[in-house]
Amino acid sequence: MKKICMLGMGYIGLPTAIMFATHGLQVIGVDINQHIVEALKAGKLHIKEPGLGDVLSKAIASGNLIIQTALELSDAFIIAVPTPINPDKTADMRAVISATEAIVPHLRPGNLVVLESTSPPLTTASLVKPILERSGLKAGQDFLLAYSPERVLPGQILKELVENARVIGGINATSAQAGRELYASFVKGEIVLTDATTAEMVKLMENTFRDVNIALANEFALIAEKLGINVWEAIETANRHPRVKILRPGPGVGGHCIAVDPWFLVEAAPEQARLIHQARLVNDGMPAYTVEKVKQAIVGVDKPIIACLGVTYKANVDDIRESPAIEVIEKLLHAGLTVRVFDPHAKTPQALSAYWTTSLEAAITGADLLVVLVDHDEFTQLAPEALASMRQRRVLDTRNCLQASAWRQAGCEVTLLGAA
Repeated sequence: MKKICMLGMGYIGLPTAIMFATHGLQVIGVDINQHIVEALKAGKLHIKEPGLGDVLSKAIASGNLIIQTALELSDAFIIAVPTPINPDKTADMRAVISATEAIVPHLRPGNLVVLESTSPPLTTASLVKPILERSGLKAGQDFLLAYSPERVLPGQILKELVENARVIGGINATSAQAGRELYASFVKGEIVLTDATTAEMVKLMENTFRDVNIALANEFALIAEKLGINVWEAIETANRHPRVKILRPGPGVGGHCIAVDPWFLVEAAPEQARLIHQARLVNDGMPAYTVEKVKQAIVGVDKPIIACLGVTYKANVDDIRESPAIEVIEKLLHAGLTVRVFDPHAKTPQALSAYWTTSLEAAITGADLLVVLVDHDEFTQLAPEALASMRQRRVLDTRNCLQASAWRQAGCEVTLLGAA
């Protein structure tokens, strides 16, 4: 297979398209957003990822990567479009459906179609396959069909796309093998073949494992506060056990994967996914709990001003998808509180533009409470002296990223999520 059509130029589609292009394949990168297409054609990124700009320029300059809004006849089609959740926590598959339908007029015998978008179990077999067969071709015979999820960490995508193990699930063995041959053009990690539904399940299991264990850490934090102890000290001590690795609590769980994927399993098997469902409720409840912590921290303050640091879903990235920090801020605003927001990594979310500040100093000057919602390096390196311009030097650290004892010695009133 020499020519690939990659549908979706987002956090996964774009880096993957670049990987194929820089390893000698002809790639047509397709996106329905004209602004994104024009920016990429000019070598400008719409996402933040270390090293991505350099390899994008090289891929375009080589002639192997062409960005456009229209599909072309190709040897392989890869779908890497968003799969968010609806308000009722069911999967929103409209982008996958639209992308799949767009392939149908271009599908030819011998083609390979790969779904990369994280999807509920049976999506490949029960949703994508019937749509593609509207072409008159039969999956597994006339064309090949597989599912292969991304398994990468923002900030390390280019490295992990190459080095991580990759799972490829085909609707039959021939489809899986074709997927292996395609991705082996750049993947150096182990390539594991299975069936499509198992591959879909594997991706969801990986992220659900993290979600359930974060929920456990968050419950430990809630219990610790009730008992009057410090959960961070308890976790550090418990993790000295050779077979224990408790994760870190926080104001919630974000990102497109961990905060979303478990709901796909709940939707697929609600009677069986009881623990998974409860874990989601625990983690989804943490923003509201954090707001209550904020209210407690400003008791007695007249017309308090709250400076919120961080809106991304994790540290040192620009990704705000499903960010619990944004939910905390929105709930504070809904409660009628005065809020200022600062994040050195993120672009200004439209919903928070009226409260956005362009510097830490602008956020904290005259403020009564500093709320650390994301542990960006810029925030973990803060010194208590940086709060000199605050009206009251009160701090709520939801990430345990400040040296609370040192800050208290410097005269700051510090509240720590998970500690009495």
